[in-house]
Amino acid sequence: MGLEREKAETSVIMDEDEFNKSIEPILGKQKAHVYSAVPDRDPKNINSHVKVGFEDIIAEPISTHSFDKVWIGSHAVFELVKYVVYLFLTTILAIPMAFVAGIVFGILSCIHIWVVIPVVHGCMMTLPPIQVIWTSLVDTFIRPLYFSIGRCLSSINIKTLQN
Repeated sequence: MGLEREKAETSVIMDEDEFNKSIEPILGKQKAHVYSAVPDRDPKNINSHVKVGFEDIIAEPISTHSFDKVWIGSHAVFELVKYVVYLFLTTILAIPMAFVAGIVFGILSCIHIWVVIPVVHGCMMTLPPIQVIWTSLVDTFIRPLYFSIGRCLSSINIKTLQN
């Protein structure tokens, strides 16, 4: 309990400017920034389900373990093959798929902007007058008909004979 508390209380807080100033004499003043951050290519986490690691696929229970070198080697081979296959497939498929996706989303955007939205707005503008006309037709023809049929059928009594 005390060890966990110590870990939580001890931390080194150093912002980027202090970090850059502390290593400035070592590196010299060649660049303004010491490192460049890797850009986040999935900022909205669209493909969060694809973030698969070795431990997500292959897991050894406590009762069964392979040799450590086999485990480390298989982990390295998994990561290397996954990386190489991804690079190979993206090299072949990325540009054609981007081209096809551009065409598809361009067509969908055009149809949505120039067809769907004007039709929806046109329907929304014509619905109130159509509702008034429909209500008057129902009140004039259908309501009296069903009202009279209901009055005629309301006088019918059905009695069942019991033995």
